[in-house]
Amino acid sequence: MDEAVRDGVAEQRERLMESLRIYGGHYAELSRRFASWLGLHSTDATAVLEIAAAEERGTPLSPARLSERISLSTGATTALLNRLEAAGHITRAREHSDRRIVTLRSGGHIQERADEFFGPLAHRLDAAMSHYPPQFLDQFEAFVADLNATMDSHLSEQDSVASRSPRTPAGRTP
Repeated sequence: MDEAVRDGVAEQRERLMESLRIYGGHYAELSRRFASWLGLHSTDATAVLEIAAAEERGTPLSPARLSERISLSTGATTALLNRLEAAGHITRAREHSDRRIVTLRSGGHIQERADEFFGPLAHRLDAAMSHYPPQFLDQFEAFVADLNATMDSHLSEQDSVASRSPRTPAGRTP
């Protein structure tokens, strides 16, 4: 690849990454507002949304998978699930033939509340997306999937390197 093309790709990558950072900031703010609206800590609301979204996809989460998705330790996830279950926001069920496997389900009111909160935005996003041809949206969806796969791969490589590197208490390599 010649230098001019590389420079153009790098410049476009920077613009796209900045747009995605802005989108991420908006998403984080919306999540914070949803948590406040529900009267929950933001981590608890994030967990509830992850559980509900996984159910909608037909792939309900286990506590271990939720822990990975929201980047909490297993102990912190257990405490979080205890709070959410006590408040009636989630249930833990043993639906699998292996009774040791726990499945997380959202309380019936959670999806209703999420639809109430996010519904107006969903309509606005549908309207914005309707201006683009389906083929373009398919390409964009594939592009975002490629970005996510690239980031996942990079993070996995960093995890692998970090697990092999000794660390001092300050987080620095000796």
